[in-house]
Amino acid sequence: MVYGAALRLDKWLWFSRLAKSRNAAKDLCESRRLRIDGRVVERASALVRAGQVLSFPERDQGVGVRVNGLAERRAPFAEARLMYTDRGCPGAEDADGGAGMMQGGVPISLHHDPLTSTAAAF
Repeated sequence: MVYGAALRLDKWLWFSRLAKSRNAAKDLCESRRLRIDGRVVERASALVRAGQVLSFPERDQGVGVRVNGLAERRAPFAEARLMYTDRGCPGAEDADGGAGMMQGGVPISLHHDPLTSTAAAF
């Protein structure tokens, strides 16, 4: 049995602002697309603890985050961002094997051509 502080997964997703609403978090948990440490989650009431790794698909890419801590309320983005560490998406590694550069959770190409790009990277 695992001991320590824990929080319902749907609440943690909402508090950390990875889900726009508590209902969206519940739906993601029950969709069987979310994993905690590689195990498929089937219910929103699953408990999440610091140190665990969550992964789920988001807009045709994979999202992977390590849980840094738990919260008691939904905080502003700057505070909520401290609740997790973005592990990037699989396959976003650069030649050195690092995580690569990320902007908003999306990998930035090192061979970016500004003339063919439709969005500016700041």
